[in-house]
Amino acid sequence: MITLPLAAGGPVAEALVDLFIVLLAAKIGDEIFKRIRQPTIIGEILAGVIVGPAVFGLVGVTEVLEVFAELGVVFLLFWVGLETRITDLREVGSSAVRTGVLGVVLPFAGGFGLGVALGESTSTSAFLGAALVATSVGITSAVLIELGALTSRAGRTIIGAAIVDDILAMLILAVAVGLAAGGTNVVGLLVVVVLALSFVAFFALGGTAVMRRWPGTLAAPKFSESPLLPAVILCLGLAALAAEIGLAAIIGAFLAGMMVAETKEQHPVEEEVAPLYAFFPPFFFVVIGMQLDLEALAQPGTILLLVGVTALAAATKFVGAWLGARSLGKAEAAFVGVGMVPRGEVGIIVAGIGEASGVIGPRVFAIVVGMSILTTLLVPPVLRVLAKRLPPDRVARGLQPS
Repeated sequence: MITLPLAAGGPVAEALVDLFIVLLAAKIGDEIFKRIRQPTIIGEILAGVIVGPAVFGLVGVTEVLEVFAELGVVFLLFWVGLETRITDLREVGSSAVRTGVLGVVLPFAGGFGLGVALGESTSTSAFLGAALVATSVGITSAVLIELGALTSRAGRTIIGAAIVDDILAMLILAVAVGLAAGGTNVVGLLVVVVLALSFVAFFALGGTAVMRRWPGTLAAPKFSESPLLPAVILCLGLAALAAEIGLAAIIGAFLAGMMVAETKEQHPVEEEVAPLYAFFPPFFFVVIGMQLDLEALAQPGTILLLVGVTALAAATKFVGAWLGARSLGKAEAAFVGVGMVPRGEVGIIVAGIGEASGVIGPRVFAIVVGMSILTTLLVPPVLRVLAKRLPPDRVARGLQPS
């Protein structure tokens, strides 16, 4: 006999109610923050705080929500990968590479050093360093578009440096996850580093090269009338492979996006995957908000530590990026340095992975999420001021070869 769980109000019905509440709350937060011209992910995280245990307790973190949240972060990083092309590095010149590398080294050293100074374990310190590393290129890109500076020399340097950031951040995150899973002995660390390097290099370099060599690969299968299904299969396959070998699933999703970005189907895939990007990632950000411990964040010592971590994150990223871009001139170097500061969804993703793996506790988790939110909110108005100091020809003209 076939039963109808929905009619009986069973677990399926409960799961659907939870999904409904979470998605509705996310979109309300999204709508409000769009109207006040602030990053929408902040609205989605606050929506999670409100409907979660911290405030009204309408929804708890269930296995179903965890699965949707994981799919959300997978499709989010797949989308970021779609916007990240290895070939773009050749167009932005050596200044972008220097900016990206120095903008990773200093924040990671600062975060790792802070973790050690606070008496945290090596794996927790590695996660704290990883959370301070990457730039949320989506936040900065939106501001650059608004200012008409996306194709300026400074704007293109930021985008190019963010590509370097993304690749190095994924590698650091892979090492941090491996440390959390396999301990901190020298041999284990070397194995993690070699495995992470091999995985990233094989797909970031070899995989993208294959896609450039055969750009019609996604359109070849007869089972699909569009390239979306092969692209999603590649995304889920590499995400699963990364998870199976002990890396973060998002690393595989990111690399899959980079591979698809090298095909002639990149733009059709972007258009067709947009509904998945709109639907799944909000679950991730709401679940992050639901997991925030406001009591832990409200402690005086935690607030001071949050201010300190935020200042460290902003200072190390700014200094590293400024040093890398100083050949552009003072005004443009300052613009690039500030533009690289927002952590946005990247820092939050690292915090979520660290919390899920048990490496960071509620206090550190709340601090990292708070730092990501603060750096995301503070940068756009500063960029608007600095844009007025850019030489007029640097705003109007595209990137010049370096």
